[in-house]
Amino acid sequence: MYGTIMRAKVKAGRRAEYERVMREMVPSAEAYGQGMHSYEVAWEEKDPDRIVLIVHFKDRESYMANASRVETNTDYNRQLEYLDGEPEWIDVNYADYVGKPLGG
Repeated sequence: MYGTIMRAKVKAGRRAEYERVMREMVPSAEAYGQGMHSYEVAWEEKDPDRIVLIVHFKDRESYMANASRVETNTDYNRQLEYLDGEPEWIDVNYADYVGKPLGG
């Protein structure tokens, strides 16, 4: 499993709007059909405007294919309207998983 972790700060007062736009842009993993396995969204406790997005793809090739899609770049640029600067990205090879999958 391969993926990326994004950490970013949403502009003050724009969190609800950002969440709405993200729901519009990011389809369910089932509908995605591009090798995406799942994604998780979390908001930091100490700074509720700071988001952590964890994305899982079945492999690096699927991740790279997604990154090369025109739609991915369009969605990324749309996100930047709501973010206070560029997000931090950490690409990772997932090594282990313990527990039950998160549910809706």
